Amino acid sequence: MDPLTRADSDGLEQLDRQTCYDLLSRTSIGRLVFTQGALPAIEPVRFSLDGHDVVVRAEQGLHLPAASRMAVVAFEADAYDEDTRTGWCVVLIGRSRADGDRVRIMPEIVRGRRIRSLPLAAHQDTAVG
Repeated sequence: MDPLTRADSDGLEQLDRQTCYDLLSRTSIGRLVFTQGALPAIEPVRFSLDGHDVVVRAEQGLHLPAASRMAVVAFEADAYDEDTRTGWCVVLIGRSRADGDRVRIMPEIVRGRRIRSLPLAAHQDTAVG
């Protein structure tokens, strides 16, 4: 295990910043979390990385009024493998701004977790049914 990561007894590993960005570079779909009408809103989005910034194309139908005024937003991407019961989740929190027909998220907080496979007996203990 990387010396900058830590895992708990349930196989949940905290990821360092570089590992988070490595995982984000492997996918192009995520979720943008922002405020709309004083309530939290979540939209699935296509994204790319520009250095450490996340760039989201403002596609037709995407309502991001907060994104053009340096609002605090969150961005999340993840992956899960049902067969191995492993996966990861990365969350970025920072300010956003309009950048032409794109929204740029400049993260200040980067958090990630990876779910490691548990022994089969542990899977059976947590099964519902």
